[in-house]
Amino acid sequence: METVASNNHVASQMAHPPPAFGSSSNLEALGLETNEGDVRSTNDIDHSVHLISRPMHEITFATIDKPKLLSQLTCLLAELGLDIQEAHAFSTIDGYSLDVFVVTGWHLESTEQLQGKLLQKFHNAETRAWPVSSSSSPSSEGPQDGQGVPSTSVEIPTDGADVWEIDLKLLKFGSKVASGSNGDLYRGTYCNQDVAIKIVRPERISADMYRDFAQEVYIMRKVRHRNVVQFIGACTRQPTLYIVTDFMSGGSVYDYLHKNNNAFKLPEILKVATDISKGMNYLHQNNIIHRDLKTANLLMDENRVVKVADFGVARVKDQSGVMTAETGTYRWMAPEVLEHKPYDHKADVFSFAIVLWELLTGKIPYEYLTPLQAAIGVVQKGIRPMLPKDTHPKLIELLQKCWHRDPAERPDFSEILEILQKLSKEVRTDPEGRHKTRSGFLAALKRSH
Repeated sequence: METVASNNHVASQMAHPPPAFGSSSNLEALGLETNEGDVRSTNDIDHSVHLISRPMHEITFATIDKPKLLSQLTCLLAELGLDIQEAHAFSTIDGYSLDVFVVTGWHLESTEQLQGKLLQKFHNAETRAWPVSSSSSPSSEGPQDGQGVPSTSVEIPTDGADVWEIDLKLLKFGSKVASGSNGDLYRGTYCNQDVAIKIVRPERISADMYRDFAQEVYIMRKVRHRNVVQFIGACTRQPTLYIVTDFMSGGSVYDYLHKNNNAFKLPEILKVATDISKGMNYLHQNNIIHRDLKTANLLMDENRVVKVADFGVARVKDQSGVMTAETGTYRWMAPEVLEHKPYDHKADVFSFAIVLWELLTGKIPYEYLTPLQAAIGVVQKGIRPMLPKDTHPKLIELLQKCWHRDPAERPDFSEILEILQKLSKEVRTDPEGRHKTRSGFLAALKRSH
């Protein structure tokens, strides 16, 4: 990996101005609001930033592209106390990546010192030893994958009670359902049961991927709940890494909203939100933090029951109950995670609030901003998506609690579930599809007489 730290610039010279929050000069036009509910113009934001003189550096990384590279780079920059003002990522068709960051926060005069610190950080990251299977040895058969991961069985923590290894002779592949940068999803059958088969591409297996796969199997084999996608088994012998689960014929909530252009009415929104809350409450009660809760990871079965899925970055809480690594998806990520501060299960509650907003509006969060602009806005300005004016007051109150900047102010999913269940009993829909509470419906009935 090569790193280049440029000579420093001064913000007041506008050599590298901070990113504009979208193309409009008004946050209200973008459907955004601050955490306090005040609408701020981006012109005001830029003006206040430019009044402050700050040394800036441009840092360029050229390296082989790999999963979660951008997240790793931002994490390492944050460890040096650098604040990202701009980020630009470029990938080539032959597998290389060029990532350019404009940062503040380096107050020493010498750019060479910054470059030295960066090189040291990346050297430590590149040479960090990852655990491998205890069954492997220097004489293990099979080729290496090029990333230092031996072609042996993935070591999954076990208590001796569960058997999860899939018999490949009984696994039948059908059509490809989806494809991502790290793998593919197929529909298939196992012992004549409809299943989804998540495959990790052999050429994408790295130390990070190896660890995440092991964690996903370890977590999924332990959970069983109506609102969590059911784990059936896994193939753990490299390079054949598969995870097999129930097939969710209803697809993801993300596709339902954004690709199929469907919308949920209020009773359905409450039902979906309740399903999610039940699944998340179960996970949290079992000390599992999902860390990537979003509509793409919420799947529906043939009866439109919503289930939490994809535990690729989920983790079991340690004794301290807090974590520090940044993971997840920027548009749904909690401020404390974005800032690389210690966090706990309340980070999932923030993500749930963004999901609930998505259900209410049918829109992608911060759709006019890039993911990085959305992340910067959430952290620095407390920006939240603008709520529709006809949103039920109790849902507004719930959303504002769930996406509160202070995790301690956010409710647990047990409390969220109680609020949603009470609200579901109150809400009813008239023949024209307008949403009313029971008291509102009675008031309208009296006015009609």
